[in-house]
Amino acid sequence: MNSTVRSLAEVLWDYHRLAPALERSDVILVLGSHDTRVAEHAAKVWHGGWAPLLAISGGRGKVTESWADSEAEVFASVAEGLGVPRSAMILEKQATNTGENVTRTRDLLTRQGIPVERAILVAKPYMARRGVATAAKQWPGPRWLVSTPEISFVDYTADEATARTTLELMVGDLQRIRVYAELGFQIPMDIPGNVWQAYEDLVALGFTKYVIPDVP
Repeated sequence: MNSTVRSLAEVLWDYHRLAPALERSDVILVLGSHDTRVAEHAAKVWHGGWAPLLAISGGRGKVTESWADSEAEVFASVAEGLGVPRSAMILEKQATNTGENVTRTRDLLTRQGIPVERAILVAKPYMARRGVATAAKQWPGPRWLVSTPEISFVDYTADEATARTTLELMVGDLQRIRVYAELGFQIPMDIPGNVWQAYEDLVALGFTKYVIPDVP
């Protein structure tokens, strides 16, 4: 990754990340993915006493379709290995996208009679903004907070393969923040001009693997 690409990537990384102060909540909703550091961070949040329950959601997605187990099962094993008891977890093992992470978990908790007035979303650093925007639209009742692994873009993408995949995903997620709000899938988020320009520059450079085709 050359210096120009890295500078553009940093713009997207800084925009995607959110880090509000945490408050005592009813549940920690963990968005499954290929990155088990998210599960490690969710365990840290649980041990911090911020909520009594880990709701871990994830079937298999575009990066994890070849996994033998669901993202939820893999994440649960990681959290259990870090001292979170299975009795403090509830698994949703079917979701294949962020909207389903939210709605399937909402329905699962509702069926089990678990009320949620405040929730902490735990996700990859570059999924924080889109995750909260999706949760606020698809499950508008609770007050939504967000927490992600505390790591820089440089450290997160320590090897070139990880860097390429992460950048492709960030570009796709930036597009979705605009497109999905227009489609009513999530609440609108302001995208500053320099952030959108960085997105367009990266698309022009060929980072389009997860970009929705034929959409501006």
